[in-house]
Amino acid sequence: MNSDDRQECEQQRANTGKHHDGAEDQVRQAFANLREVLAAAGCSFDDVVDVTTFHTKPDEQIETVLAVRAEEIGQPPYQNWTAVGVNWLAGFDFEIKVVARIPSPVG
Repeated sequence: MNSDDRQECEQQRANTGKHHDGAEDQVRQAFANLREVLAAAGCSFDDVVDVTTFHTKPDEQIETVLAVRAEEIGQPPYQNWTAVGVNWLAGFDFEIKVVARIPSPVG
């Protein structure tokens, strides 16, 4: 894979104009926003090759993240995934960043 056939799609916070207080709401909104970003690039979760998530309380959030991941992405095999515990995020407790391969045009 080279830089011509991948796209880095970064989804840091909800673009809905409202802040989600609960961890599960933030995780679900981040995945929903990411799904929209991927679709706009002609991609889906099947095209994601690398995931990085950022957590302010990883030990409290990981079960929720894994449950939402299973709903959104499906069954293994999963993409390469790095979870990073951080002290602070800009107004949120969860962020997700992915690298996705843009599918080759058919025809």
